[in-house]
Amino acid sequence: MFVVRTATTLHRLLDAAPALAGDRRIEPFVTLVPGSRFCAEALAALEGLRARQLPWEEATGRPFSLILAASARGELHRLQGPLTLLPHGAGFSKRMPATVGRGAALDAPNGLHAGELLRPDGGPLAQLHALAHPGQLDRLAAQSPRAAAQAAVVGDPTLDRLLESLPRRERYRHALRVAGRRLVAVLSTWGPESLLERRPELPLRLATELPYDSYRTALVLHPNVHARKQQFGLSQDLTPERKAGVLLPRPYEEWAALLVAADCVVTDHGSTALYAAALGLPVLGACDGGEELLPGTPMARLLDSAPRLDIRQPLRQQLERALAGHSGETVREIAAEAFTREGRAVEELQRRLYALLELSPPRVPAEPEPLPVPDAVARRSPALCAFAVDCEVAGEVAGDGEQSDGAAVRVIRRPVSGEPGDHLAAEEDWAGLRHVQSAGLLYRHWERSTAPASVRQWSADVLAAYPACRTAAAVVGGNRCVLRVRDGGLLGVHWEGDGGAHTAAAADPVAVLCGVHAWLVKRPAAVPAGQRVRCEVGGQRVVAVVRPLPVAETA
Repeated sequence: MFVVRTATTLHRLLDAAPALAGDRRIEPFVTLVPGSRFCAEALAALEGLRARQLPWEEATGRPFSLILAASARGELHRLQGPLTLLPHGAGFSKRMPATVGRGAALDAPNGLHAGELLRPDGGPLAQLHALAHPGQLDRLAAQSPRAAAQAAVVGDPTLDRLLESLPRRERYRHALRVAGRRLVAVLSTWGPESLLERRPELPLRLATELPYDSYRTALVLHPNVHARKQQFGLSQDLTPERKAGVLLPRPYEEWAALLVAADCVVTDHGSTALYAAALGLPVLGACDGGEELLPGTPMARLLDSAPRLDIRQPLRQQLERALAGHSGETVREIAAEAFTREGRAVEELQRRLYALLELSPPRVPAEPEPLPVPDAVARRSPALCAFAVDCEVAGEVAGDGEQSDGAAVRVIRRPVSGEPGDHLAAEEDWAGLRHVQSAGLLYRHWERSTAPASVRQWSADVLAAYPACRTAAAVVGGNRCVLRVRDGGLLGVHWEGDGGAHTAAAADPVAVLCGVHAWLVKRPAAVPAGQRVRCEVGGQRVVAVVRPLPVAETA
């Protein structure tokens, strides 16, 4: 019997389920423990699981050979059978809420205090309390020697899934569309002391201050936030973030795959940061744990050692300093205070569970299940089709009919958020009307659009319809564009690598167009054939070659 109280506990049980998988002697059931304010989300998750579900009263009325739970709350003592209790988080770093403390000491760790781990008659609730680290066993013994007598160090099955998935990192990054960028994961627990409550502006600031071609931001929320807000409520709350391209993974598997794909995390005191540290990721603290965080715990030590993100200062420089000065070994050492038996938790759990079942385990040892590819995360994120663009144009601008070999443009694109930039670039047939009417550069992906008769006619129509537009451009191939400037003719643009590590094919055509547009604005004279403009975008360097197009090539 898998005993579920919240969606979080269900996810933990599913991470541990491979310990019992592949054995037809075992018949799995699930039941929902009543009493949680987040039970509606748990019930929905159970419906999606499509498991054999028993009502609570029926579950308490029949015996089971083994019971697994990831929370001690609820009347678990009514269940009949040996109970195994798994943690529903990492590190036991939060203080027990006063509302459910049942006489626990002020510094009692949530999940390790005697008030929940003993039966009404004073005996241990669980026959096996599976812990992730010997230090947790010592802390439990200090709280309740009787409960600690049934505890054993097994490891953390969720961490093992993360570690097992490391070879898939590049696949995850490709699915999330962050290849060539740094992925910043913002981690928020739940409650009034969470990052999202205390620093609600931070995810949007990161998404709009960090250059789009160099960074991508994701927001990982505690499952209880998903349960309390539900999908519509979160969509309403986070509309600005979604429009700025912030990735919002779901609370089962997607968050973990995104963590494997991440380059750094910005966090509060939630235990997800310990998993990031175990992966060796740079960790930046955005706020302390307030009254919830217990001093001296692994999470407290991680926050004490992590660089603090100062929201009063520009964010990009702080992130880059943290990335440059990062030591993966240092954060792994701190995480090692919360985890042990890395990579062996499911196998060790299998051995102990089969001892409770009084069965011989299968011949094939249990292994953690790698995380699926999170391709749905990017699909749910609206495609950005309007950018505030800043361009630094360097080098000489030659006169009429003369080439300027020194022309160079550095392009920085950001999601539109109220800061105008040097110009606005918008996708003419996809962006909202107010952005299309304000854009200095309007572009269209020709192969994805319901293409008009010709680029020549389309570009003329666009410039006539939108007086603010200076350049109308069509992306007609992987590295080829056709554009028309106001009061000018049609120009062809293609680009090639400049000998750096990145190829021309990796460059975003819209970013290159932004650079060429900025250069053209500075050069009112005619463009000579073969004009070369060096563009730097997100660390990639390409050389755009611009030439006037004869009529025959513009159909």
